[in-house]
Amino acid sequence: MDFLKDIIHVDFSDNEYVKEAAPKKQIYLHHTAGNASGVSTFRQWNNDSRGRIATCVCISNTGAKEGDGVISQGFSSKYWAYHLGVKQEVFKAYDLPYVRLDKYSIGVEICAWGQLEERDGKFYNYVNREVPADQVCTLDKPYKGHKHFHRYSDAQIESVRQLLLYWREHYDIPLEYDEEAMWGVSEKALKGEPGVYTHNSVRRDKIDIFPQPEMIEMLKSL
Repeated sequence: MDFLKDIIHVDFSDNEYVKEAAPKKQIYLHHTAGNASGVSTFRQWNNDSRGRIATCVCISNTGAKEGDGVISQGFSSKYWAYHLGVKQEVFKAYDLPYVRLDKYSIGVEICAWGQLEERDGKFYNYVNREVPADQVCTLDKPYKGHKHFHRYSDAQIESVRQLLLYWREHYDIPLEYDEEAMWGVSEKALKGEPGVYTHNSVRRDKIDIFPQPEMIEMLKSL
């Protein structure tokens, strides 16, 4: 696939992920709740003290130096890192055995601030920085108590599409869209059933990704 040659391979420490190949059954979509740059996101992960918390790829947003929709990669998708943070109590609540989903899944980070607050016709992220109106998605119906979100750009959505198609071919992961499993805690996800999910699929306290109509349209088209 031609898009692979445009991926930026960043210098990412072996200490920031688990260099152990594992079979992949699931893909989880996240957003960073941070700045526009995937390269910068990997740099932050490299320099923090949180341990092996990362995703193998990160997709830049509008305003990133490397370009909108550019995919940065820190390690191969055959390896893994902690990106879900699902506690054993969640599995117990569904009467399911604990599964280390991180190991058997691929995480994708989309650079975006997440939920926004509207004040006097302007939109602000959780660190009180204004987000331009043309980068705002306003939902018809609030999602998890929020109506305004930092929009995933068209280029980002296209990069997600290309990655999903590539991983379907490479790992035989099914891409059928399951609305219930994508936007709320899903027993299917917790069981480790193959497919595409979001952080919401395993964590009630997360709001990534949010149901942007253009993203849903793309996922349904696969």
